[in-house]
Amino acid sequence: MTTTKVGFFSSDDFLRHRTPPGHAERPERLSHLMAYMHSRPLWNLLDHRVPEPAPTSTLLAVHTQDHVDAVTQLCESGGGALDEGDTFAVRDSLEVALLAAGSVLNAVDMTLGGEAPSAFCAVRPPGHHAERGRAMGFCLFNNVAVGARYAQREQGVSRVAIVDWDVHHGNGTQHIFEGDPTVLYVSLHQYPWYPGTGAEIERGMGPGEGYTVNFPLPAGTGERMYLALFHEKIVPLLERFDPGLLIISAGFDAHRDDPLGGMDLREESFGRMTDAIRDVAPTVSVLEGGYHLDALARSVEHHLISLGRSVTDP
Repeated sequence: MTTTKVGFFSSDDFLRHRTPPGHAERPERLSHLMAYMHSRPLWNLLDHRVPEPAPTSTLLAVHTQDHVDAVTQLCESGGGALDEGDTFAVRDSLEVALLAAGSVLNAVDMTLGGEAPSAFCAVRPPGHHAERGRAMGFCLFNNVAVGARYAQREQGVSRVAIVDWDVHHGNGTQHIFEGDPTVLYVSLHQYPWYPGTGAEIERGMGPGEGYTVNFPLPAGTGERMYLALFHEKIVPLLERFDPGLLIISAGFDAHRDDPLGGMDLREESFGRMTDAIRDVAPTVSVLEGGYHLDALARSVEHHLISLGRSVTDP
């Protein structure tokens, strides 16, 4: 098998975003992933990059000023809850969230600049639940949305496709782009499940109608159904849309061992889903969910192996 270098963006600074004891979205998600990856032969085949923080102006392309100000003020005051549920921040969380978004911008520059055909951003906090004007679902800013708009405004990409296979529907990404025909948002997710959005009838609005495509799936769905959807529905959809950039909201909480989901995927499943779409366009993959530490690490490994396969491989 021939391989190509995969960009790998991460930083120990992502561990500075702290959540309350017992919270699922904890620093150990990344520290365990990094320790596992260090022990694998794949580690030396990655193109390791240190990310830079995103300028605030790039956040304002997809978020309101009030939202950015609210997160900033909460962090500057020492932190606390950003919603009535489970989204928290500490003093360092603003800097960490800017670094997470910045990782995606750096990965966009890397892939569209021809340095590598694909890149993976091992970041936290995740982002796909963050709507234009509010944080929720562990997410402060919408990393993939920031990256998509940056690719359009700074790199001249006319069309961006986002494929989201996190077990939870990416309500934030859908909300931000639901009226935009230049961004195709495709989601496979457990339904009904948090956050309650993502029904098949949600197809976008106005000029964006038809550019939001949801595949709500019942609990217990396994690899066979996922791959059938990729090969029969999603790949043809992506090919018709012909994006200049593909962004993957890569949540790994549809793994059968994950405590926050009820799906039946294995770590190999994420590699096979990646195989289906990796050649559509330059690809930036961004970590979203995944809360069983071992399952997350193994799933990311299979995902990265697939991203590194040459386009000539079967």
